Amino acid sequence: MRFFKSFKYAFRGIVYCINNERNMRIHTVAALYVFVFSLFFEMSRTSYAAVFIVTAMVMTAELFNTVAEELCDMTASSFHPVVRIIKDMAAGAVLICAVFAAVVGVCVFWQPASFVKIMRYFASNPLMLLLLAAVTAVSIVYIVMGPIGFRDYIRKKREK
Repeated sequence: MRFFKSFKYAFRGIVYCINNERNMRIHTVAALYVFVFSLFFEMSRTSYAAVFIVTAMVMTAELFNTVAEELCDMTASSFHPVVRIIKDMAAGAVLICAVFAAVVGVCVFWQPASFVKIMRYFASNPLMLLLLAAVTAVSIVYIVMGPIGFRDYIRKKREK
């Protein structure tokens, strides 16, 4: 039973990070788009493994960045230069992971023929283009407001 509770606690931590950190929401949306659009590319299992690994690294770094920020905020009652350094280093770790993930993405996805295939697909399927636009709009709302902000917005609308 304790084993299953550990999963519950882990998922609760991930959900907390998604609800409270805009950058984690950006990472989740980016991962969604990468994996959906990867279907248009010719990729080996090794390429998929590389993409999964760097995606996990970026999200893990964001989780640890949130941990560092929360601990610093909890322990420091006011501004402290060491707290700033800790937060900056944690953010720097996320930046390094994200930059190298982008480099891996360029290495794996630089397939001009696939870009043409994507353009042709959406040009010949206007409904899919409309769906992509709708998903993009929802993604922007998700990133900006977050699940909690969106929930609170809906509740306020219902109360009026």
